Amino acid sequence: MRVRSLLGALLTFGLVMPIVSCNGSYSVSSIEISPATQSVGAGSTVQFNAVGIFTYGSHPPQTRDVTNLVTWSSSATNVATINSSGDATGVAAGTTSVTASMQGFTGLIHANASLTVTGVGSGGTNSDITSISIIPSSQSVPSPGGTAQFIPIGSTSSGSTVNLTGSVTWSSSSAQIATIDASTGVATGVSQGSATITAVYTNPDKTVATGTATFQVISGSTQQSVTALTMFPTSQGATAQAQQSQFTVLGTENGLQYDVTDQVVWSSSNLAVATIGTAGDGTPGLATAVGAGTTTIEAKYINKDGSEVVTTGAYSVTIGAAQEPLLSINVVPAGTTVSNKSMTGQYLAFGTYSTTPTIRDLTNQVTWLSLLPEVASISSGGTSGENGGLATAQGYTGSTVIYAEMTNPDGTVVLSNPQQFTCKDPTTQVCNQEVATPQFATVTVFIAGEQTAPSGEYVTAPSDTGTPNLIHCGQEYTGSGGQVCTGTYAVGSQVVLTENLPAGSSYFGGWSSGSGCAEAQTNPANLATSQTCTITLTGNKSVGVIFY
Repeated sequence: MRVRSLLGALLTFGLVMPIVSCNGSYSVSSIEISPATQSVGAGSTVQFNAVGIFTYGSHPPQTRDVTNLVTWSSSATNVATINSSGDATGVAAGTTSVTASMQGFTGLIHANASLTVTGVGSGGTNSDITSISIIPSSQSVPSPGGTAQFIPIGSTSSGSTVNLTGSVTWSSSSAQIATIDASTGVATGVSQGSATITAVYTNPDKTVATGTATFQVISGSTQQSVTALTMFPTSQGATAQAQQSQFTVLGTENGLQYDVTDQVVWSSSNLAVATIGTAGDGTPGLATAVGAGTTTIEAKYINKDGSEVVTTGAYSVTIGAAQEPLLSINVVPAGTTVSNKSMTGQYLAFGTYSTTPTIRDLTNQVTWLSLLPEVASISSGGTSGENGGLATAQGYTGSTVIYAEMTNPDGTVVLSNPQQFTCKDPTTQVCNQEVATPQFATVTVFIAGEQTAPSGEYVTAPSDTGTPNLIHCGQEYTGSGGQVCTGTYAVGSQVVLTENLPAGSSYFGGWSSGSGCAEAQTNPANLATSQTCTITLTGNKSVGVIFY
């Protein structure tokens, strides 16, 4: 009876073992060492890396970094030694075989590489990285959601190699096909297609080295159609024949935005006023003034199913018109304080002129300056389509001064009032941490202009739960914040600001171009008249509104 029980237990153990082996850590089928050969000076160190190839039935093989899971050994320890992390150190001139081994599905598996040690040290890993090899150079996953590991191997000017995992910046050429973790190098399939994976390393002397690999999603849902287009800017003008202005278009696809300027079909409704470049015929989105007048610039995206998405902008040409001088520039808000790296603050610029309209939005026309760019960078609007006046903390603790400047036709430069941007965490007193997306954000409304409009010129906005007048801003509402008003909303909320003057009223000068509104004041001869401004909050936002 005892023998029968023991035999049953052995049979049961035999049945269980293959299942554990199939699903445990022994499913690796082979190992590859990178690089296969390298050399090092005596006393210097180079890095070897091991990649495990895992197979799962008929699925494409998957790769994982197993450098710290294998057992490393050197066949001649009097030539070179190697530690558990794959770091090999030269001892004396000669050649040794480096071996990585681990338990696999079929038993103990191993891979070999060759290391040659010269008699003179080469400086090891202290030299600059001159190039990057990504291993593997190409990977694929069967469907969206699949992941694969990429490993960056840097080559130094002294000839040694270094594992740069955690030291490079990763990017994907198409976030609609694949994303990649910026620190770990793990790529994730999003939709069917192929994307280029890039690793960038910055040396201490600011030189950079790059490497690329290919990531493919074999099957699954194809890319979604473009559902919306956004043109930047929505309105531009020219004052001389042959003057050029660049329009940029972003397409929204599968919830993500990307530049489709060279993929849309561009057209001008009046070629006697301006022409517009399109793919195969000039620079896409580049408008060229021909004669005085106004034309509509159209961008059309055609999806694979034949559906079309269209957006338009305005282009006016006033050849020979006198250019009046700018008197001053006022920048708001008075100061911005953030706590962590990558947090932003929006600044707005309003110019004062001697003729009507005397107050004009210049947020996307001025040149923005940060005196200490290591504290915060600040973007200028224009041909790139980015928001002018958007300051971004760079990770250095302290304060910088923000200015805006503009050059008059006679060459004089008008400099704005200075404003401050500070990055310092109130608890740690430093600014060196990336910050997660906040739960709440603040909308700040700035009322600009002479305020000569009749009583009742005010801006309102409901709360994110629909309660009216969370923001109620105007000169007669000083008890609610006067000409600067704020409201707090959940991040991701859509905030609809409304001005209560009749549509088209001559007292309304428009919303600021830095607000993100669909329509904003960009040309004094053709002011925006939209009574509402709708913005989606991803962080704190500044919105300017002009009344006369």
